[in-house]
Amino acid sequence: MALTPGTRLGPYEVLAQIGVGGMGEVYKATDTNLKRAVAIKVLPSAVAADADRLGRFQREAEVLASLNHPNIAQIHGLEKSDGVTAIVMELVEGPTLADRIAQAPIPLDEALPIAKQIAEALEAAHEQGIIHRDLKPANIKLRPDGTVKVLDFGLAKALEPASVVGVDATASPTITSPAMMTGVGVLLGTAAYMSPEQARGKAVDKRSDIWAFGCVFYEMLTGERAFHGEDITLTLARVVEREPDWSALPANTPTPLRTLLRRCLQKDRRRRLDSAVALRLEIEESQLPGSSGGSPALAAVRSSRWRRVLVAAAGALLVATVTSAIWWLVTPRSTVSGVTRFAVPLPDGQEFASTGRGIVAISPDGSAVAYAANQRLYVWSTVTGTVSPVAGSESATEFVNNPTFSPDGQWIAFWEVGTRMIKKIHVTGGAAVEIAESNNPMGMSWNGNDILIGHPGSILRVSSNGGTPDVVVRLGQDESAATPQMLPDGQTVLFTLVKSGTRGPDFDTAQVVAQSLGTSERTRWSRKGRVDITSVPAICCTRLEGCSLPRAWTRDACS
Repeated sequence: MALTPGTRLGPYEVLAQIGVGGMGEVYKATDTNLKRAVAIKVLPSAVAADADRLGRFQREAEVLASLNHPNIAQIHGLEKSDGVTAIVMELVEGPTLADRIAQAPIPLDEALPIAKQIAEALEAAHEQGIIHRDLKPANIKLRPDGTVKVLDFGLAKALEPASVVGVDATASPTITSPAMMTGVGVLLGTAAYMSPEQARGKAVDKRSDIWAFGCVFYEMLTGERAFHGEDITLTLARVVEREPDWSALPANTPTPLRTLLRRCLQKDRRRRLDSAVALRLEIEESQLPGSSGGSPALAAVRSSRWRRVLVAAAGALLVATVTSAIWWLVTPRSTVSGVTRFAVPLPDGQEFASTGRGIVAISPDGSAVAYAANQRLYVWSTVTGTVSPVAGSESATEFVNNPTFSPDGQWIAFWEVGTRMIKKIHVTGGAAVEIAESNNPMGMSWNGNDILIGHPGSILRVSSNGGTPDVVVRLGQDESAATPQMLPDGQTVLFTLVKSGTRGPDFDTAQVVAQSLGTSERTRWSRKGRVDITSVPAICCTRLEGCSLPRAWTRDACS
């Protein structure tokens, strides 16, 4: 019911209305006993007598009373006076996140602290077994001191007729389609932020809040909703069937944050980020201090490049090749503080694909490792330590190998043995796209828009958009090129030069060489598996002993 200034509800005196919507009216009031400002929330007059809505209102108060967190609006009590039931809450000054987004997209350095506090609020609620179910910008307040407050926890929204005047259908607090009136299920939530399982009327869990967070974070960065239609039906259809416009993200959005958004907005919740704890940790990782002069997120990305490391796994060792090591050495970057190592044990039931070819790749920013096992690709996050299969990379006939990341870390190119095709696939999965046919490549690298392919007798180059490979480096009849990399000048290819022996390629006598395009001029970097440390001070790359991988190398500091 509407309250006028001066109205008393017990010890609370109403001062002014500060918010109104289909699910509640909020007033600023004074607690005359404690002499403090509070917020009072009552049900709209149209539903104030509805028993179901009153029950939900009571449950909202109970849920808020069970939560005690600095990023969740606190409850002071439930007041019943003169037939009016009111929730008395902490008064949170400041605009809503929806108000802030309406002004302009939020820059990364401002958006990340907000996102982290939202994740912390979700984490606290989930630990208490509470699912928000209606997280959206309008339910998030931004205090002038930078504190974020999440509102409306635990409120089970009720049906609002589509014909209600003045209600934005895509922002309506509750949606129930006629098909759901059978009692099989009820759609609770806001259309534009509703997870696919909510849209289908299925049971929800904490992963539905993770989806909503992804929608909110996307909207913060782009100023546009991730899923938006002209009405509720179209909005829900886009939630279920379409992907957000990823190209709308700002160009400076770091790859780890792009990956985080994709993981939050996985339609199959089994592949979605599964906890607010993991969500918070990934955001914190992106805020690690780095070099001065840029946003914390971008600085973290720069520093994270030094997490390109030696990767080990059960039964085999995943390592970087000498070519990759030399690439690190010749690429301008900040001083290395030390060598980082970590192990990646394969989950039960996984076995590596053909170890006679490259089976591991590290993303350019060091946030992910792709590897080939069980006839498909997997991606291991160096941030969360979780392993995810890349759906769509599986081969029905034989194994896949030679993974390589695109420069932005969003795609993985690989070779499928059964079809003898080089393909590419998004890191989050999807349909694999054919690039070119190839006969047993000896390693690949993705440079700009082109992919270099090592082969016996030559190095080939093909557009990542597909086409016919062309020869960029010709070799002798008894020579093969493995793991080619284009150097920063765009005119020199670094690769492992292998001579053919009586039993095939002889990697014991292999050399790492740099060769200019269009010439036969070569610069030799190594002989018999050891880098010439007079040319590369303080770094050596030595052939591993007893390793099952034919071209296994380790990068370490020389004493």
